[in-house]
Amino acid sequence: MKKLILLAAASAVVSAPAMAAPGDTSTAQGSATAEVVAPITLTHVTNAALDFGTFTTGDNGGTVVVDLAGDGTDSGDVTLIGGSAEAADAFTVAGDASRSFSITTSAGSVGNGTDTMNFTTNAPTDGTLNGSGAAAFSVGGTLTVAGGESAGVYTGTYDVTVAYN
Repeated sequence: MKKLILLAAASAVVSAPAMAAPGDTSTAQGSATAEVVAPITLTHVTNAALDFGTFTTGDNGGTVVVDLAGDGTDSGDVTLIGGSAEAADAFTVAGDASRSFSITTSAGSVGNGTDTMNFTTNAPTDGTLNGSGAAAFSVGGTLTVAGGESAGVYTGTYDVTVAYN
């Protein structure tokens, strides 16, 4: 009977499960990155302006359109006079090399203290900075002439905004 008790005790030790370490937690190392880019900067080119030129108008009005190349055309009861020098406006952009950016422009108006004429702008909707982080673009527009405006020099402004895409 001694053999039987020893055999039973030995088999109990062999068949008991091994005690494992707790497995309810685990830790691993993560990684993080960040990239700081040069701020985007818009600069108006010195002495540049969206210039709708010199024109006459009758009572019925019309438009003057200046394209991105600076070429002007008249329509309706508006006539650009000989020697008129229309021009597109000009801007430069600086920032992080090879990044793309969006361009938005607002409408505006020009006035001479007595009369006002409204205009819309025309510009590219986006651009890409070159490998040196530079770009340039032009802004044209369409001036609406109601007709009968007084003679004189008209001036005004509009807004241009660039943002990284």
